[in-house]
Amino acid sequence: MLLYSILGAIGYLIWVIRMVIICQFVLYLLIAFNVVDTRNRFVSGMWDALNAIVEPMVAPIRRALPAVGGMDFSYMVLIFGLSILSHVVATAAQAVYP
Repeated sequence: MLLYSILGAIGYLIWVIRMVIICQFVLYLLIAFNVVDTRNRFVSGMWDALNAIVEPMVAPIRRALPAVGGMDFSYMVLIFGLSILSHVVATAAQAVYP
């Protein structure tokens, strides 16, 4: 029962990380299309906080994955990897507690 709870908490943490990545992407688009301005202290603080959370996970992928036509696919690779990890954790949780 404890292992099932731990695996559930890990699955929830993976979901939270994926949502943070998506929030950072949406904020990036809003900044890129000049909907919000980085001179706003709230927007600047939110961008710095999201970047501090996501950048350590994306940096190794960015180093290993070459840029294709100036596009950065490291966030997509990270979300895909987290989805696979989430599936593995869910499968392990079902195996532990059928």
